[in-house]
Amino acid sequence: MSTTSTAPILTSIPLPVVCDPGADSAPGVIAVQSCTSIGATGLRVRLAGEVDHHSCAPLRAILASAAGTGVRELVLDVARVTFCDSGLLAVLDQWTGMGGRYRLDEPPEVVLRLLRLAAGTLRPPPHPRRRTAGS
Repeated sequence: MSTTSTAPILTSIPLPVVCDPGADSAPGVIAVQSCTSIGATGLRVRLAGEVDHHSCAPLRAILASAAGTGVRELVLDVARVTFCDSGLLAVLDQWTGMGGRYRLDEPPEVVLRLLRLAAGTLRPPPHPRRRTAGS
């Protein structure tokens, strides 16, 4: 049986994007816990777990989709990241290469250590924001 349809196979995804943590459900992998829009051109993404070259694929897909819809401001909440390597740097570099700007919220020591090692290699250098007693 065959049918014809004019509906597109792929449709655009309106913000907020429904996030998929990926097919790998092993403990310790990155999980995109939430994605929420901030105004017309902003996106807030909360991460948890490990960020490496393989586990950041869902994040890359979300950001590519967001950039395609005009999002330029990214707030990346990395407070629950337990490990990260150059995979995170590559995602941030790709985002700025697409014309986006970002801010890292509540970076733990593992993220700060990576940023200190990579100082001067990212476009533009990140400015992490620590949680204050009142927030």
